[in-house]
Amino acid sequence: MHIEPGLVDSSKIWLSYVTAAGAGGYALKLAAETIRARGPLSLLARSGATTALVFAFFEILPHYPVGVSEVHLILGSTLFLVFGAAPAAIGLALGLLIQGLFFAPFDLPQYGMNVTTLLVPLFALSALAPRVIAAGTPYVELKYRQALALSTTYQAGIVAWVAFWAFYGHGFTADNTAAIASFGGAYMPVIIIEPLVDLVVLAAAKTLHRLKGNPLFERRLFEAA
Repeated sequence: MHIEPGLVDSSKIWLSYVTAAGAGGYALKLAAETIRARGPLSLLARSGATTALVFAFFEILPHYPVGVSEVHLILGSTLFLVFGAAPAAIGLALGLLIQGLFFAPFDLPQYGMNVTTLLVPLFALSALAPRVIAAGTPYVELKYRQALALSTTYQAGIVAWVAFWAFYGHGFTADNTAAIASFGGAYMPVIIIEPLVDLVVLAAAKTLHRLKGNPLFERRLFEAA
């Protein structure tokens, strides 16, 4: 998603710097934990993979403007399940930044809002995962309802943050509320499709047992907690 330029004017945009700094700080905390658990090369390799994938998601997969933002198939839950929370967060932040620097410079003023909107729902998904997935279950064994819970958390978080920025920028006017509702409604297909993508990717991973223990992938993908 890319929040429309001008949705929040320059006198208010300072808040996005605060929220982005908070999200970035938490991402660094997750990165430090990942380095302690798997080493720096594993984090570097996984973050490189997620950055490339996120950039491809933004540039190649279908996306279209609706209301106050754009609808994207970002596959945040897929990135989390395959690569882990820290690499997913780094990939989302860097993929978005690379796109802004080289392909959509008009989005750079909104970078703080966009990166907050992508990362905070990922952190919520990460916190929910242990409640949805039993400790003895590797990710390749997930059921649709579990993938749906994770995807819904992520996508609903995106919609909620976009709504927050829209109300913060333009207030509770009828037109603004209608634009937000249009954006939220347009995200419903994404909530349905993303769990299916998760299951297809996990099913493919399940057939590749030789990848168990590979530092390029989240350990929990193949192993029980």
